[in-house]
Amino acid sequence: MTKTSLNIHPTAIIENGANISKSCRIGPYCCVGSEVTLDEEVYLESHVVVSGKTFIGRGTKIWPFSSVGSNPQDLKYSGEKTTLIIGRNNLIRECVSISTGTDGGGGVTSIGNNCLFMLGSHVGHDCKLGDNIVVANSSAIAGHVIIEDNVNIGGLVGVHQFCRIGEGSMIGAHAMVSKDVIPFSMIVGLRPVLSGVNLVGLKRRGSKKENIKKLVEVFSRIFEKRGSENFQERLASMNKDDLHQVTEVQKVLEFMKQESTRSFVAPKG
Repeated sequence: MTKTSLNIHPTAIIENGANISKSCRIGPYCCVGSEVTLDEEVYLESHVVVSGKTFIGRGTKIWPFSSVGSNPQDLKYSGEKTTLIIGRNNLIRECVSISTGTDGGGGVTSIGNNCLFMLGSHVGHDCKLGDNIVVANSSAIAGHVIIEDNVNIGGLVGVHQFCRIGEGSMIGAHAMVSKDVIPFSMIVGLRPVLSGVNLVGLKRRGSKKENIKKLVEVFSRIFEKRGSENFQERLASMNKDDLHQVTEVQKVLEFMKQESTRSFVAPKG
């Protein structure tokens, strides 16, 4: 396809081999690499660089001075071909950077649908992000991080490599997350602590009041220090009653039973 057959500004640079759908809009001074695929209705506003083996899904919009599909910020990276996959209807604001994967991390960085990445945020190599995630201004997600659906990350947050952030959780501004965050939780502080259940997020997603009450009970039981019962024993005891029948509770227990290199963010004291 020639530039005249597409809605591409004459100052944009499109390398041979790029696969660009007819309904895309590419603004002034954008650069699109030879291995890039832009699905229908993708919009690059201006001064956007999309490089590497990158797929961007339908309806995603990228604002000026963002770098999408750049080489990983990993000293072990030696130019191997790796991938970035971005889903549908994402909003990638000014000066955002998102890297492709590395061989050592599986080779793929992936982002789901309907996410918002605010100004200056970063997603590192080999991250796996779900749907409906918000990452606020100047927050940085290091490599190999897993973020599940419906997570809200405040401004100036740092997430350490290999951490997991569970579904429906909320991370307060300025937090340095170096441990796993269990689903549906609220995390606050520079060295964050678990402050309780993310009630606002649960209500927004339409969770039933009785399910929220059960979830609050589970949080209390998991982190309550009593007798000689250890952490794993407390988890096991919850499978013996009706708590695990609640969807939200089941997700918390499954998350906490998975293998991880990190401990969990816990309440203070």
